Amino acid sequence: MSGVQVYDTTLRDGAQQEGLSLSVADKLAIAVHLDDLGVGVIEGGWPGAIPKDTEFFARAADELTLRHARLAAFGATRRAGGRAASDAQVRALLDSRAPVVTLVAKSHTGHVERALRTTLAENLEMVRDSVAFLVGEGREVVLDAEHFFDGFLLDRDYALAVLRTAVEAGASTVALCDTNGGHLPGVVADVVADVAVAVGAPMGIHCHNDTGCAVANTLAAVDAGAVQVQGTLNGYGERTGNADLVTVVANLELKRGTPVLREGGLAEASRIAHAVSEITNVPPYSRQPYVGASAFTHKAGLHASAIRVDPDLYQHIDPRTVGNDMRMLVSEMAGRSSIELKGRELGLDLSEPALLTAVADAVKAREAEGYTFEAADASFELLVRRTACEQGRGEGVPDYFHVDSWRVTTEMRPGGTHGGALSEATVRLVLKGERCIAVGEGNGPVNALDAALRSALTPTYPELEHLDLVDFRVRILDASHGTDAVTRVLLETADDASTWTTVGVGPNVVEASWEALVDGLAHGLLRRGVPSRA
Repeated sequence: MSGVQVYDTTLRDGAQQEGLSLSVADKLAIAVHLDDLGVGVIEGGWPGAIPKDTEFFARAADELTLRHARLAAFGATRRAGGRAASDAQVRALLDSRAPVVTLVAKSHTGHVERALRTTLAENLEMVRDSVAFLVGEGREVVLDAEHFFDGFLLDRDYALAVLRTAVEAGASTVALCDTNGGHLPGVVADVVADVAVAVGAPMGIHCHNDTGCAVANTLAAVDAGAVQVQGTLNGYGERTGNADLVTVVANLELKRGTPVLREGGLAEASRIAHAVSEITNVPPYSRQPYVGASAFTHKAGLHASAIRVDPDLYQHIDPRTVGNDMRMLVSEMAGRSSIELKGRELGLDLSEPALLTAVADAVKAREAEGYTFEAADASFELLVRRTACEQGRGEGVPDYFHVDSWRVTTEMRPGGTHGGALSEATVRLVLKGERCIAVGEGNGPVNALDAALRSALTPTYPELEHLDLVDFRVRILDASHGTDAVTRVLLETADDASTWTTVGVGPNVVEASWEALVDGLAHGLLRRGVPSRA
């Protein structure tokens, strides 16, 4: 190991993000993922101050088996005028049974005098007493020097005195916090280098992202001598968040050659980042470095031509090192190489020149009408298969059913559910050589059409019971036409293994939705290997 420790504070500092609320069960589940990643310390919360965090530590002691990480309990130094041994909050840190205790302390004279409302000397005594007591009780103590960079620039001597006091009392690490997130890498590097000489103790770095520099500031601090990096998974945190720990550790390991996680941990980064997104119910950021869905996605034909020769020509690392993968987007910018690579990604051979030309022409013609295949892989696959069939190069897509007509109405029924409006759809199909009429109701026209279509098809295709419509997005393509505008619908369907997206376009939102709906079900049957029973 490099001597650089990874300290995760997702469960405490990250949980302060607006709109993010973690249950105790959520925190326990996330802790397991963090341990799988291989971080050194997991800060679980503030026991004694927050009942949910008190419960977390009580359950963690009995339910969590951590293979790589240790738990840290977060709290403040004792109150002014008291004693650490009798301070309720300090005692709660001991009661948590966490082997590491992280104490936040004021290192900014203005905060000491105006926020704590005590003297500078008493603040130093609060640090000394609290650290010494906890160390005497067998705990490893990390001191988080709050607002350190602002305090250092205001009164260097006092900020250093806070650190020296903590070290002399037995703190293992003193973490310098850019609490307001307002500094840039040059300042951070200079201050950390100064502290390294003046204090001579192991230092940590804790950066917020208010200038967009949290990751850069963290790396600058490591270059200047910091040996502990604090951050949160996916950059969660209040305001604009904390340093994204995945980006930090990937940069350290892949760009600096500094191993900081367990062996093989980095290859789990994408999976873990997305798994935690599911638990927090915060959608993954597609453009997140290293682990985002778009991190290794290519669109322009020029890129694709080079990637076809050597993928590394347009990628700074092999995506597999962080558990991610390269993706090709198909759009009006796509050249033949893009389309061929996308076909290969889907398991389709488009190397035959005439077929490749036909598919490229079909893509560009459809996109000129308003279709998009960037986010609709399923529609692209159906288009390729149908084009290949027309070219005599494949079997195409099975004709699962034939649509004669469909109709949907929405009626206002006072006192009913869904605001009183109910939609009813009727579909007329030809199935097994016979006409079939089915009716469905729903809380909207698309829901009603889905219900009617499934009612008609499920007896013949019971596999549809495993498919669910999970997302529905509408975009107006020519807003200047108002309600008469052309509409694009992206519809996401899922089974018990994966999800796929189909696209529909039309002057009528229901018409566009019907196209995406029918293709979504057809693709679901195709991917399950279901033959036509029509």
